[in-house]
Formats: sequence, C-alpha cells, structure tokens
Amino acid sequence: MRHGFLNIDKPTACTSHDVVNIVRRLLGQRRVGHAGTLDPLATGVLVLGVGHGTRLIEYLAATRKTYRAGVLLGRTTTTDDSAGDPVQDRPVNVDSSTVRSALEKFMGTTAQVPPAFAAVHVQGTRAYVRARRGENVTLEPRQVTIHRLEILEMQLPRLTLEVECSTGTYIRALARDLGEALGCGAHLEALTRTRVGAFSLEDAAPVQELEQRIVDQGWQETLLPLDLPLRHWPARHLSVAETTQVMNGMRVVADSAVSPGQCARAYDPEGRLIAVLEAAATTPPLWQPVKVFRYNP
Repeated sequence: MRHGFLNIDKPTACTSHDVVNIVRRLLGQRRVGHAGTLDPLATGVLVLGVGHGTRLIEYLAATRKTYRAGVLLGRTTTTDDSAGDPVQDRPVNVDSSTVRSALEKFMGTTAQVPPAFAAVHVQGTRAYVRARRGENVTLEPRQVTIHRLEILEMQLPRLTLEVECSTGTYIRALARDLGEALGCGAHLEALTRTRVGAFSLEDAAPVQELEQRIVDQGWQETLLPLDLPLRHWPARHLSVAETTQVMNGMRVVADSAVSPGQCARAYDPEGRLIAVLEAAATTPPLWQPVKVFRYNP
C-alpha cells in the first residue's frame, strides 16, 4: 500500500473521477480519492489522496482555493457555464468602472445559491441528475467566502478574473450572479484551478504524463509526502514509548502551550507520520490522537 498525495493538472473534458480511476489503475490499489471535484470543463489542480492520504483529505476542506476564471457577459446558459445550452442573450451596456463596482459586492462572506447543475444532493439525488431530467431544482443558499477577487484582463464583454475563495464556492455561480448584478447576464467560459492550499498548478503533473513519470522516477519520487497538507501545524516527535501510547489511542503530554482543539502532526522515531493529534482541554495540556496510521512491515 502506497501513501501520500498527487498533484494532478486535470485536462478539460475529463471528470475528476476519471482521473481517480486512472491513478487506481496505475497504482493497483483502490484507496485513492480526490480533494474537491473539478467540473469536466475545468482544468488545473486536482489533489488526490493515496492510501492514508484519503483520511487526510478532510483537512484540505479548510484550505483556500484559487481559480483563474473566464467570464462572458451578455449570455446566460442552463448550467451557468459554456457546457450548457444558451438561455438568453442580452445587451452589455456596462463599462469597466461599473464592473469593478459590482465585483466589490461579492467580497467577503456572502450567501451563494449553487447552480442547478451541481453535484450537491437533493433528497438523496445529485442536483444535476434532477436537472437533466427536466425537474425544477431549487437549492438552498450557502455561506461562502471570497478572500480575493481581481480582474486580470477586461475586454468587454469578456473578463478574466482571479478568485481566491473558501471550499464550496461555485465560480459558475459567481459568474451568473455577477451577470445579474450588471443586468446583462453572464456565464463561465473557462476555469482553471491554480492552487489548493500547498498544492499549486506550477508543480502539478499533467495526467497524460503521469504513467511515464512513474516509469522514469518510480512511485516514491512521484508521490508527494503524506504530511504535506499538514505542515502548517506544529510537529510532535515521539519517543518509542510515546509511539506505543499513541498507536493505542492514549494521550501524550504536549511539550508547549496549546489551545483546546488545536491540531498537530505526530512522527515516530523513524520519521513517519503516525497520527493526527488534537489538544485536549486538560491541565497539564495533553495531545489526544484522533487519527492513527499503521504501516505494513
């Protein structure tokens, strides 16, 4: 069993699950999962957890994501992106200052309604499945946060935006809502995810080259370290005795001041990541193992 992460540059017209299946085939193991779906139209960073990495994917949910988005003003579509059918064309009677002013209203934490063609569940069925059946899909607004929203290029009716946002933000919905705010409608024409936490597009491996990289470099060089997404946490290096305690679910003393709920990464004397620790509300402060990783000999 191999453990770690892969940073894949997903091509267009390929689903996130397609990429997972490719990696499962190359690895010969089933424990592979992705940390956040990219639409088939979208390209860019798709982070895959392998082996124990699948159990750490949840910690990537709190990390910010960055996108480069192409928006076309003046046309709405069924899916809020260029994969859908046109719904309405409207004149674009706006200028650059109007666009900049409208974008400012999307900064910070706001309520966003996901697109009807979204992967979220509605009464046990994906919203996009219901939408494809012709059903009227109504989704509840969600709280999302846009930390940064910049115009990279503006040649109206087209815009290229850079968006840094929280997990759960739909860039298609942002394009749709921007169009409505401007009174002309809009849809997402192109999308590239350029960063997920510590994983950047510059370091991503094109999925078409992955097999050759494995042949040339081997899996050890191709897989990214298991602890990579956790390196902003403090590290706790355990003794042999402490390693046994943690592997059996027992607490160990914190070697510095910690706040209840704070997380840390724990390493055995061989330098392997063996646990995720969480600070317990105790005096003296103790680390409680919340995830333990076992390795086959």
